Amino acid sequence: MTESTSIVAKTREVTGKANRRLAAEGLIPAVLYGPARETVSLSLPRHDFELFLQHQSGSSGVVELVIDGESKPVNAMIRQIQTSPVKGTILHVDFMAIRMDRVVHTTVALHFVGDAAGVKEGGTMLHEAREANVEALPGDLPDFIEVDVSELQMGSTMTVADLVVPDAIRILDDPETVLCSVVTPISEEAEVAEGAEEEAAEPELIGETDTESEEG
Repeated sequence: MTESTSIVAKTREVTGKANRRLAAEGLIPAVLYGPARETVSLSLPRHDFELFLQHQSGSSGVVELVIDGESKPVNAMIRQIQTSPVKGTILHVDFMAIRMDRVVHTTVALHFVGDAAGVKEGGTMLHEAREANVEALPGDLPDFIEVDVSELQMGSTMTVADLVVPDAIRILDDPETVLCSVVTPISEEAEVAEGAEEEAAEPELIGETDTESEEG
């Protein structure tokens, strides 16, 4: 189940392009908001936050923000992480304040384990989903949901209805949503035959006949 990690955060006055100075100081700009509090701009130690992410498989982790000027730590969850499209570094983080006694909606990563029987027979595994939408108390959220594909046969699929989770967790996705499947690979003979059919079906070029070519 999810365990909270404490991160010391400081309130900040600078916003916009001025946040670039924070990067040089090893800090990440962030914002904290929630239904029962005012929005506040923060800065986080980059090392501490990246270490927190390394132990999280999805966005379901609960972080305890220790904010200067506030008497009690604030429990929060990540709602958005903005990254650089070039370097991939974290540019900004959005946190939502939560209460540990109220259910939250979030996504939890799916971990596929086992060797599918259909793959051993020569099939190909296709993954259609990598996470699931769930509802639970923050303290009951799992780090991930394990999906055992060992019994998956050739031509078979696994859906949300096949997920096994504790009673404290409610899955919000449609039960018929496909998570993964094992399909029969197309043989080389079939690919050659398909290519031959496509060539035979190609229309004759308009505007140039055999007669016109001879005259030319």
